[in-house]
Amino acid sequence: MEVLKHECGVALIRLRRPLEYYKEKYGTACYGLDKLYLLMEKQHNRGQEAAGMACVKIDGKPGEEFIFRERGLGSGAIQEIFAKAHQEIATSDKEGYDIPFLGEVYMGHLRYSPTGKSGLSYVHPFLRRNNWRAKNLCLCGNFNMTNMEEVFAMLTKSGQHPRIYSDTYILLEAMG
Repeated sequence: MEVLKHECGVALIRLRRPLEYYKEKYGTACYGLDKLYLLMEKQHNRGQEAAGMACVKIDGKPGEEFIFRERGLGSGAIQEIFAKAHQEIATSDKEGYDIPFLGEVYMGHLRYSPTGKSGLSYVHPFLRRNNWRAKNLCLCGNFNMTNMEEVFAMLTKSGQHPRIYSDTYILLEAMG
């Protein structure tokens, strides 16, 4: 096994009980969001270029959004994205737990980019939306794909038109 170096940080939270449980036990429905924040702060040194997070509502209703994402650049990106999520929660006009960023699955990513392009378009998690619920994908990773040109050529030959030339985005498109 390789020795860990300064590479991207990845975090995942999966709540196994309904949000009502966390509200009753801990006094907040933001339990998962707050735990993700703590995990990402603990590994802040793993990526100071940018940060991103996503939230999925497992039982979202048809006609309602069920995947939420926030991304930011710079060393203060963690605080920025969580402040935006908490502001959306606080200012939402939704009822009950149908509020943005209150869900059961949370994914976080801290970007450290020794190679490749920079900018908000390249900050994980990447999101691929589809009208079929089971075909929506959210992905973040800590890897470099060595055959990216080959996979990109395969996708474009099959008729796809990827919008971003990035290994994680190309992998997301290939899976989707």
